[in-house]
Amino acid sequence: MSSLSDRFNAEFGAAHKQYVPLPENEAESTFDQLMHSHAVRSEFFSEPLPHPAHPRIFAVSNQKGGVGKTTTAVNIAAALAKGGLSVLVIDCDPQGNASTALGVKPPAGDPSVYHTLTQDLPLREVMYQCPDIETLFVVPATIDLSMAEVELVMSDRREYRLRDSLSAFFGLPEADRIHFDYVFIDSPPSLGMLTLNALVAAREVLIPIQAEYYALEGLTQLMATIHKVRESFNPELRISTIVLTMFDKRTNLANDVAADVAQYFSDELLATRIPRNVRISEAPSFGQTIISYDLRSAGAAAYLAAAKEIALRS
Repeated sequence: MSSLSDRFNAEFGAAHKQYVPLPENEAESTFDQLMHSHAVRSEFFSEPLPHPAHPRIFAVSNQKGGVGKTTTAVNIAAALAKGGLSVLVIDCDPQGNASTALGVKPPAGDPSVYHTLTQDLPLREVMYQCPDIETLFVVPATIDLSMAEVELVMSDRREYRLRDSLSAFFGLPEADRIHFDYVFIDSPPSLGMLTLNALVAAREVLIPIQAEYYALEGLTQLMATIHKVRESFNPELRISTIVLTMFDKRTNLANDVAADVAQYFSDELLATRIPRNVRISEAPSFGQTIISYDLRSAGAAAYLAAAKEIALRS
């Protein structure tokens, strides 16, 4: 089978490398968007989200940058927590953007995921509660994490450091730990020791894909990486969830990419599309997710809907 990017290029060609807006009368009005967002919120909060039988551990990964990976990780985590579940985000990206978005940004030298990976500091000693949502916690990243790639090369069980830490945490008596329904590991947009630790520790992979041509190439590369990790380190790993981000349904390109991904990943692809939304971009600058920053926005409604889809698949 040819790669997704090869097939896309052959079928759609250069003409679709530009956005082609649909006629104005096919675009949703502001009123329609507000009504849709209200309906999504009402549906989301109509009943509690189901608790999974066992903690679900996701690596949120894409080797291509700029696809909304960290944004998706923190906002789906926040939405699940808002729905009554207990959620942990582990920030394995040295940029620390997930930590910032969750309102937790300790200075260099303070306990962080770096100390767990390189010095075996227990996870429960590096967890911080998100200030906006009481059932949402984060293991933050600081600039120290940029040194971990080099330090882990000489470590024993270097690929399993995060997995071992999570196993030790979940093996504690319930009285000594927080019960988490979901764990999301935000990994860097590259294949190194940090991303490898995330993939080895996880059972599921959540892949955000921007609805554009080059994103398909990133998906093809990531699939090859996951296959190698499954063969060598983690046979339980599977791609369970794909979500389209920065989606503009007025463009032919976005709709063509969605159709192409759906053809190969109909079971994994969420029905919810995350739209381009200014409020989503603004939220991190206030140390918040879109769920806390503007629950009435179209972006928040989309992440609530995506979170509910994921929860109902458990």
